[in-house]
Amino acid sequence: MRTLLILVAVSTLVGSCRRRDSAPPPVSERERDSIIGASQLPGAQGVRGALRAGDSAAARRGREDSVGQE
Repeated sequence: MRTLLILVAVSTLVGSCRRRDSAPPPVSERERDSIIGASQLPGAQGVRGALRAGDSAAARRGREDSVGQE
């Protein structure tokens, strides 16, 4: 009985020390900013505006790059 109790205690300790691989994947900066922009936090409207401006600039760069390749 005593051996069984020690075995259960040791297996419990070993089981609780294992590394957990179920951590959520890291969130990108763009995803984090989108979440903040969609919230009701103060300054969220400014974050949305900055995301819109960045998207606009990226689209403009894409159009400029495509013109140079033709």
